[in-house]
Amino acid sequence: MLIPPSVPAYRLLGGSGATLLAIAGCGAGALPVQDALWWRALRHLDRPALLLGYAGLTLLAVAWWWAGRDLRESGRTGAARLDVRGAAITLACWAGPLLLAPPLFSRDAYSYLAQGAMVLADLDVYQLGVAHLGGGLAAEVPQMWQQTPAPYGPLFLALAAGVSALSGGHLALGVLALRLVAVVGLALIVVNLPPLARHWGVDPAVALWLGVLNPLVPLHLVAGAHNEAVMLGLLVVGLRLAVTGRFGAAAVLVTLAALVKVPAVLGLLVVAAIAVRRVGVRAAAARIVGFAVVTGAAVTWATGIGYGWIGALATPAYRHSWSISTALGRGARRVIEDLGLDLGNLPMRTGIVAGLLGLLAVAGAVWWYRHRLGPAYAVGLLLLAVALLGPATRPWYALWGLVLLAAAAPEGRPRQAAALGAAVLAFVALPSGFGPDAEQALLAAAGVLVGLAVVGVFRLLAPPPPLAVAVPG
Repeated sequence: MLIPPSVPAYRLLGGSGATLLAIAGCGAGALPVQDALWWRALRHLDRPALLLGYAGLTLLAVAWWWAGRDLRESGRTGAARLDVRGAAITLACWAGPLLLAPPLFSRDAYSYLAQGAMVLADLDVYQLGVAHLGGGLAAEVPQMWQQTPAPYGPLFLALAAGVSALSGGHLALGVLALRLVAVVGLALIVVNLPPLARHWGVDPAVALWLGVLNPLVPLHLVAGAHNEAVMLGLLVVGLRLAVTGRFGAAAVLVTLAALVKVPAVLGLLVVAAIAVRRVGVRAAAARIVGFAVVTGAAVTWATGIGYGWIGALATPAYRHSWSISTALGRGARRVIEDLGLDLGNLPMRTGIVAGLLGLLAVAGAVWWYRHRLGPAYAVGLLLLAVALLGPATRPWYALWGLVLLAAAAPEGRPRQAAALGAAVLAFVALPSGFGPDAEQALLAAAGVLVGLAVVGVFRLLAPPPPLAVAVPG
C-alpha cells in the first residue's frame, strides 16, 4: 500500500512537536521536588521551557488537524486510508518522545506510585492519604492531596502496587513503568476501536483519528501516564465482545474497567442495551448483573484491598477538587466578598448544585432520545457530561466520552464539536500540572505563536492542504 507523501510530513511535524514538549518538560514539567542538582538547575529555565513546550504542543495539534484533513481528502479520492497499523505508527511518532520525559500536565503519576506503595505497606488507601506513607514518594504529591483517600478501584491499585514494587521507589523507573502500562491500554483501544466503529456504521479511519490520535491521548495518557488508558482499553474490549454476542465476557471486561476507574461502569448500560435486543430483558439482566457482581467480588478478594473502594466513590467531591461547577462557585464567592457580603459556603454549594442539575438535564435528554442516539453514542454523551459537569473536571476526563463518540457518533456537527473540544482542551493545562498566572499565560500564548510560525515555515517546505476546513465527520 502506497503511503501518501503527506503522511510522513504530518508524522514528522507531530513528532517534532512532541520532542520539543519532552525537552521543555525538563524545565517546566511536573518535576520531582526532592531531586538531583541538575533538576534544580533546569528549574531556572522554566520560562523559556514553557514557551518551548507550547510551541511543541501547537505543532502536535496542527499535525493532528492536518492528518484529519488528509483523511478527508483520501475519502474523496480513494487513496490509502488510515488503518490500525498506520494509526499505531503515527501515535508512536507523536507519543514516543514523551515516554522518557518527566511527568507532564499533572502530578498524578506520583500519586499512583505512592498509593501503590501504601498497598504494599498494608495501609488502607481508602481511608488514609499518602501523608501516612511518608517518605520521598509521598513528598511528590501536592500538599492539598496529602490527606485524600484514593479514588481508584482495587484493580488499578493492585497494578500501581506492582509498579511500585518493581520500581523500588525509584521515580523515573516508576513513571516509565506506568507509561508502559498505559501503552498496553492504548494498544487495546487501537485494535478494538475500528470493529466497533464498523458495527455502528462509522468509518473506522475517522474513529481512529478522533479517538486515538487526538492530542489528549499522547499528552495525558502517555506523558501524564493516566489510568484512563487502562480503563478505556478494557472498556473498548468489553464493548467489542458485546457486539459479537458474548455478553458475559463483555460484562466482565467492562466491570474490570470500572474497577480501574468507576465511570466505566456506565459501559454496562451499552452491554445491557445490546443484550436486551438479542436475548430479552430477563436473560440480559441476569447475565450482566451476575457476571458484574461476581467479577467485582472476585477482584476485590484477590487484591486483598477490601471494599473500601465503594465508600471512596465520594472522593472526587473532595473540597479541593476542581471542576467547572466549583470554579463558578469560587468566582461567585469572590464577587460577593468584594461587595462586602459573607454568605459562607453558599456560593460554592450553589455552583455544585448547578453542575449536578446540568448533569441530570443531560441524562434526561439522553434517556429521552436514547432510541435515536443508540446506546454507545448516548452513553458517550453521558460520560462527557459527567467529565465536564461532575464534581471533578480534568482535560483528560473528556476521553471518557470521546472514545465512545469516535466509535458511534454520526457524521457532521457532533464529531466536529468533539474534535474542536479536544483541540481546545489540549492547551488548557500547564506542563507543570498547576494553574497559570498572568506571566505564564502570556508565555503560553507566545509559544503558540512561535509554533504557528514554525508551521508556516514547514508548509513552505512540505505544504499541507489548507487547515481552515471541516474536520472528518
